[in-house]
Amino acid sequence: MNSTTMRRAGLSIAVAAALSGVAACGSSGGSGGGDGKGKDKGSVALSPIAALRTIENKTDNADSAKVEGKTVMGAQMSMDMKGVMGWKDGVTGEVTATLTGGTAAQQMEQLGQSTIDYRYLPDAYYANMGDKFASQSGGKHWIEYDYATLAEMGGAAGEAFKDQMQNTTPNSSVKMLLASGDVKRVGEESVRGTKATHYSGTVDVADLTGKNTDLDAEQMDELKKQFKQAGMSTEKIDIWVNGDDLLVKKTEKADMKTGSFSQTVYYSDYGTPVSAEKPPAGDTMSFKDLMNQQPQA
Repeated sequence: MNSTTMRRAGLSIAVAAALSGVAACGSSGGSGGGDGKGKDKGSVALSPIAALRTIENKTDNADSAKVEGKTVMGAQMSMDMKGVMGWKDGVTGEVTATLTGGTAAQQMEQLGQSTIDYRYLPDAYYANMGDKFASQSGGKHWIEYDYATLAEMGGAAGEAFKDQMQNTTPNSSVKMLLASGDVKRVGEESVRGTKATHYSGTVDVADLTGKNTDLDAEQMDELKKQFKQAGMSTEKIDIWVNGDDLLVKKTEKADMKTGSFSQTVYYSDYGTPVSAEKPPAGDTMSFKDLMNQQPQA
């Protein structure tokens, strides 16, 4: 295994971390308009917008939840994930991701594993790459993805990614629907045996991300170019909400040049304890240092 393989794996794991942290293409910005009619529990008529604002606040105040989901990203990646995420004082959590297909899974096979443990802290997230990676990186098992460094390395997309990772919570999908101006109440359905109300809408990915980040005009133009290069323009979001106005499920779907993106996440046990500790410094390599390594012969 050479440095090029390690760097490619590091990039794939960065993407997987974003997705397993249930941060897909949106951000956690403000709310917006929309219209339509629906009913909440008790048969009191409410517009979807009014209902979603209640859901947004209830979910935000819940502080933490267990998460479980599946992500498919064209030919690049398919992945299952399970863990606990908290958002009371910044996004924190521990998630285990299992790569089940795509080029990312192939790269991890070269490292001798398919499962990755992630730890999320307010300023960075960490990925345990396993023993084979450590044997090639001075004994270091963990890669540190510092948000400020990722923003510096990634330009406009890096700045948007930083904001997304530091602010994404389960109610981010609710905020995206509120900001989209395109949301409707689909009806009542069952989610894993729980009665839930289904809401659906479509968002403009670049415009919404730009509204919810502190990008200047030049950075916004760059971001739109990057989304255009990826072939991603809109994203369909569906959420299911229980009788306590808490999310129990969300799906996000979009088309890209490299294939279709889809993510399904289930939420449960709101208020569950969250404990995520920074890995030992002596067992950690920064993503920037990994990317600066020169390929071996």
